[in-house]
Amino acid sequence: MPFPGALGRGLKIAVIDSGVNLEHPHIVAETRQVALGDAGYAGDDLLGHGTAVMAAIQEKAPEAKYYAVKLFGSSLRTTANRLLEAIEWAIGNEMDLVNLSLGTPNFEHLAEMERLVGRAREAGTLLVAARHAAYRPVLPGSLQGVLAVDVDWQLPRHSYRAAVDDRGIFFYASGYPRPLPGLPPGRNLNGISFAVANLTGIAARCCERLPNRFVEAVCEALAGTNPS
Repeated sequence: MPFPGALGRGLKIAVIDSGVNLEHPHIVAETRQVALGDAGYAGDDLLGHGTAVMAAIQEKAPEAKYYAVKLFGSSLRTTANRLLEAIEWAIGNEMDLVNLSLGTPNFEHLAEMERLVGRAREAGTLLVAARHAAYRPVLPGSLQGVLAVDVDWQLPRHSYRAAVDDRGIFFYASGYPRPLPGLPPGRNLNGISFAVANLTGIAARCCERLPNRFVEAVCEALAGTNPS
């Protein structure tokens, strides 16, 4: 595991997704539940997606404090305005890291999203987000100022690799969640959501020891420890 001995101590991590099942055996860290808008009761996860994402992060950073921000109800669909509201909540509540496994392809909200990314940077909140979904760029992960993630199916779950494009450094990570006994990996949930989650967990381990947690410093530290 990258950054040996680091477990996410002292960090607050928001996971913006479908909620969390606190009874799941893979949910091992202190976790609070938050529901936004009409996402429904905060104490459930109808899809199981948020629980699986949370589990992948907590596996790597079990000593952080987690906030399951429920954005999705019965489907992985929402509006760009709801996504903006969730990011606003994370910034306003002084999260250290925000896991955004899903983004929006709606670039009509580009200016608002750029403003929020700037606010997150000023507040010291690190956004970890999908760079692409279904081969399309999505917001906020395709913007400068975000720790952007894509999928590399060949990477082990606890590894990652750095790459560079015209916006700077971004990262590839495995698209597989924590394994479930008796269930082949190909039949479990998988995809960009879990690449982001796996990288969020590794980034939390990295951030534990960083006095400067601006996105540039975190990207440089991750790239300098590139284990793949």
